[in-house]
Amino acid sequence: MLGFLLRLLPFWVREPLLIAVGSVLGVRIMYLAVRDHDRVAAGLGVVFLVFTAIRVYAVIRALRARRNPSPTASADGAAVDAAAQPQPRPQAETGPRPGPDTPKKKEEEHNAWGQAFAAVAVFGALAAALWLAPRFTPSDDNTTRPASCSGGTHEELPKAFKDTPRPVTGEELCKALNRPELAKLLGTPEETATTASSSNNTAPLTDGKVAEPEAEVTFDTYTVNVSATYNKLSIDQYVKLMKFGDEKDIKTLTVLGRPAVLASDHTMRLEINLGSGGSGGPVEEGPLARTLSVALDRNDRGGYCEITVWSTSGALPNDSALLDIAEKVLPRIPERPVR
Repeated sequence: MLGFLLRLLPFWVREPLLIAVGSVLGVRIMYLAVRDHDRVAAGLGVVFLVFTAIRVYAVIRALRARRNPSPTASADGAAVDAAAQPQPRPQAETGPRPGPDTPKKKEEEHNAWGQAFAAVAVFGALAAALWLAPRFTPSDDNTTRPASCSGGTHEELPKAFKDTPRPVTGEELCKALNRPELAKLLGTPEETATTASSSNNTAPLTDGKVAEPEAEVTFDTYTVNVSATYNKLSIDQYVKLMKFGDEKDIKTLTVLGRPAVLASDHTMRLEINLGSGGSGGPVEEGPLARTLSVALDRNDRGGYCEITVWSTSGALPNDSALLDIAEKVLPRIPERPVR
């Protein structure tokens, strides 16, 4: 149907339309092909551009023929038969014979050019609208978006944060942790964050006197938790406490010039039943987690930042992943000032 309608259009309307549509589609498809590295789309774009080039060549030939007309015999030989029969002598003409560029012919040529330019302008406007529409209209794309840290109304910080010099907040930790390259650092670059949360808590068993903000980002494979504890416990003292506990694979090291320690321990699993009874199951041992604890200042005057990674399957990334995460997060946590 579309082809039939196109054939009904005059040459000087149809060809500019085909050129406008072919060029816009060809350029657009080639742009998408280069962006998405799609060879099939690139081939389709080449087809549209070649088609457009052929139409441009046809218009150029028609323009040259219009500017330099040459007499041709008709296909049915009518001109030859008419010349063979005797013709009456024409009477003397009183005026000059009209040349090839008569006003009527010039007017027709101007009308053809006007129609062609109008068609190109209309289809150019339509093509621009189609090109820009996705940028200004809501998208129906159901692609999973990475979880983002909440940026709502800030809750009032506990008193421990006000008594602590330059403490970091849970929201700041979340933004420092939830980086675009976090999945790649964990060795799962194809995954996106499913949840991201933060809190401004205080350390347990301290009567609310020690600020302990934390943030957590969850992927399909791993969960990463970052916390900052503003107590007086140094990394050296922390390592001694670890040796009395159940921590495994303890390894001391230095991260960005700060004392640090790596250790492994099991998480806790608590099942809560929200049924009629409202009772919960016993606390069970959860999957193994790997934790990197780094001092809040280079002189290890007390306080530390902990980066913990675990998975429901029990698998753990290499220790290098925790070191890479620490190098991204620690610069966002101000060093503890001298007291």
